[in-house]
Amino acid sequence: MNRITTDPAQCGGRPCIRGMRIRAKDVLDLLAGGATPEEILRDYPDLEPDDIRACVSYAARYVDHPVLLSG
Repeated sequence: MNRITTDPAQCGGRPCIRGMRIRAKDVLDLLAGGATPEEILRDYPDLEPDDIRACVSYAARYVDHPVLLSG
């Protein structure tokens, strides 16, 4: 997870990749929209394959929460 960084002075404190101004959400949106990792790497030459995997892992960690049902 050291590839995903946050800095209150950068991108509004949103998670970015390795201190660059490429937000993790942007990479996830591209993947969700059907872009392949190869296409993303071509469009963002500063990214590395491990950066894309780190974004997916980061997102997976934050959606793994219990759902409480009231009954």
